[in-house]
Amino acid sequence: MFNDLGKILIFVGILTTVLGILLSVVNFKNFPVLPGDIYVKKENLTVYIPITSSILLSVILTLLLNIFKRWFYLGSPFI
Repeated sequence: MFNDLGKILIFVGILTTVLGILLSVVNFKNFPVLPGDIYVKKENLTVYIPITSSILLSVILTLLLNIFKRWFYLGSPFI
């Protein structure tokens, strides 16, 4: 049981490190507005609702996590 917990904690640590590096490198002010994203800019109000970007990010993360799960099967049905 504790071997699985160790693997999960290592994975979470690596994922957090990669996410931190990505967030420090990427400039989100120049992040593209995809078709399907809602972007409203008025004189003193800006609203950005990234619907398509969220769906795209969800699909990419789902694929990556499924690949990771198949390579390093941890034995838990919740991962």
